[in-house]
Amino acid sequence: MVLYEHLPVYKASYDMTLQLFHVIKKFPKEFKYTLWEQIKKESLNLISSMYRANISSDKKLAIGETRSYLEALKVLLRLSKDLHVISLEKFLILIQSVETISKQLVGREKSVK
Repeated sequence: MVLYEHLPVYKASYDMTLQLFHVIKKFPKEFKYTLWEQIKKESLNLISSMYRANISSDKKLAIGETRSYLEALKVLLRLSKDLHVISLEKFLILIQSVETISKQLVGREKSVK
């Protein structure tokens, strides 16, 4: 079994989460306990689910769960952009990371079929 820390998809998710934390700490106070907390929760769940997917006996189901956290994060990022909480530039950088991770997860999901 490959250690999850060495998987490119885990590294990409971890790096994206670090980027997110730097971006969201500059959110306006009015979004701090709503959008900010939800983004933190989903990004941390994403990383945790990477570990669970690596050790799970039903990898396909676990990867599907991981993808659901990623999709939720994608929606929250879009909402942040549409509310003008984050700039278009930061949104594009983050959404590109989301897409990269999504492609890697689809690849992993296909490999366990």
